[in-house]
Amino acid sequence: MTPLLYYSLISLTFILTMNFLLQKINSKNLPPSPLITLPIIGNLHNINLPLHRSLHNLSQKYGDVFTLWFGSRRVVVISSQTLFQQCLTKHDVALSNRPHFLTGKHFFYNYTSLDSVAYGDHSRNLRRVITVDVLSTQRLNSLVETRRKEALKLITKLAKDTCEEFTRVELRTRLRNMTFEIMTRMVAGEATEGKKFKNLINEMMPLLGASNKGDFVPLIRLFDFNGVVKRMKDIGKRGDLFVQGIVDEIRSGKHGHGNNMVQHLLTLQKSQPEQYSDVIIKGLIQGMFLGGTDTSAVTLEWAISTLLNNPHILKKAKDEIDTQIGYDRLIDESDIPNLPYIQNIIYETLRLYSPAPLLLPRFTSNKCNFEGFTIPSDTIVLINAWAIQRDPKIWNDASCFKPERFEKEGEAKKLIAFGFGRRICPGMGLAYRTMGSTLGLLIQCFEWKRISHEEVDMTECKTGLVSEKLNPLETMCKARPIIKKIIQELNI
Repeated sequence: MTPLLYYSLISLTFILTMNFLLQKINSKNLPPSPLITLPIIGNLHNINLPLHRSLHNLSQKYGDVFTLWFGSRRVVVISSQTLFQQCLTKHDVALSNRPHFLTGKHFFYNYTSLDSVAYGDHSRNLRRVITVDVLSTQRLNSLVETRRKEALKLITKLAKDTCEEFTRVELRTRLRNMTFEIMTRMVAGEATEGKKFKNLINEMMPLLGASNKGDFVPLIRLFDFNGVVKRMKDIGKRGDLFVQGIVDEIRSGKHGHGNNMVQHLLTLQKSQPEQYSDVIIKGLIQGMFLGGTDTSAVTLEWAISTLLNNPHILKKAKDEIDTQIGYDRLIDESDIPNLPYIQNIIYETLRLYSPAPLLLPRFTSNKCNFEGFTIPSDTIVLINAWAIQRDPKIWNDASCFKPERFEKEGEAKKLIAFGFGRRICPGMGLAYRTMGSTLGLLIQCFEWKRISHEEVDMTECKTGLVSEKLNPLETMCKARPIIKKIIQELNI
């Protein structure tokens, strides 16, 4: 190492350390934090994986609201329903920003897409576009056959792959393929072959959230020791080229004027070009795929795993379907409101196995006061939904899987798996439709049992923005007479 570089690193380290110490000194009346906070890395030495469990353990020692330093960035963690309600009612505006991570720059068009944009006129316009023009009830209803077609592909392929006797199958890949194809057809119709874009999304996902240490330790970001920034730039450029290709292909009319999201937005672009620019449309496409594919598939995998470990609940769900729907037709999305137990299974899965256990991080635009503590502006706020939704002070038998708990009026409103307030996930309605109808079809059309007498392993992955099972679900499956009948009638 040359003397100039050596002394430059020492000087930079000294400056960062002094800046960090000055921040600590000037941070008065913060929520409690661990006694030892190290220069450069802050409290990263206190953190283990998975992060939501580690933060829950720290909350047992430091309280329901506490402070950590992730490198040079201040983080406040909230772990109780009471404090969460204050976030929702008193501080929603102040907590409506997102922290700037490098993924927002390279993946989400320099922080202009919905999940990374600062709260303000632009974010409100994006939310209006997606709730009114993309994911409104009317638009979802118009695309119901698109979703049903992909769900039936899953069901019929699974039926053909299973014999008259129970057959061992792996479900994760099948569920992911289905949710990705649903999103592809809803967003772009026949204008794209999904495999290439799926590979791009798979490259993006591990880099989302707080996975990049350079977002917290400037020294790492400055020198890009592990090449993460280079990877982000490369993936971002390839993703933009691919999505722009979709927009251009649909604009050309090559596939006619189909009923898909991009076609609808391009029609609106003609009269309101600024409100529906190509950049806005591309950002919405990215957001739909990143936020709406893995989360639904992961939740369905957790739901089926839990049903296999609770055969009495699976039987009750099957009895409800057989009674309400019968044996002559398959479940449709419109049937889900008449299948409350299926809905309750989804609710209970989201409670215990929230796909985003820390939700998406918030960033304070103004000072907030919680329980006598002050949270300054420019603070990352993490809501530990995993801890809140398992809090025994809020939920009876909190660690048990009991769909019946949601028979009590108002219980479902306590769920926070889709976020809250002004930044609540706009895809919640689509997710409930997809998960409810798919789970219903899987129960209606197949018999299920574990591959052995041992319970399904419910260990979770330690890393990743989306919390999925460590081991993909493998189960024994056998087609019921109804799906065989339907296949014969439709000549599939």
